Amino acid sequence: MRYWLMKSEPDEVSFDDVLAAPQQTVAWYGVRNYQARNFMRDAMSVGDGILFYHSSCAAPGVAGIAEVASSPYPDATQFDASSPYHDPKATQENPRWISVDVRAIEAGRYLPLTEMRSIPALEDMVLLQKGSRLSVSPVTAGQWNTIVALLREQR
Repeated sequence: MRYWLMKSEPDEVSFDDVLAAPQQTVAWYGVRNYQARNFMRDAMSVGDGILFYHSSCAAPGVAGIAEVASSPYPDATQFDASSPYHDPKATQENPRWISVDVRAIEAGRYLPLTEMRSIPALEDMVLLQKGSRLSVSPVTAGQWNTIVALLREQR
């Protein structure tokens, strides 16, 4: 089992949206970075843990715990000319971008980025590295355990 941090803008898809979705599952679409795509395509497996992270908001942070709920499949938005994620170079025969389904597992307290930066056990986390902008990044088992314990505090 692997662990991942996946960023979503809460105005587009929030953790609450996932909790409210049928079977608490949504498609993770719109990834347009090759390294993030490769993680999803080549390294993710059904059941892997996800830290659902709210980005591009007033207080970025981890909003909940989720899991990978499907194998990778072509991201339909790449073929939709009306989508902001449309890619005119992508074809049905040769898709460039993929999606996975994500299922909410547990909401905890909100863990803001500012607090994460103050925790020594997280100092090597990809998210916290200068210049890191990946929307999908690996998380070590130690980082996962630290964050899950913090999410479960004060509930």
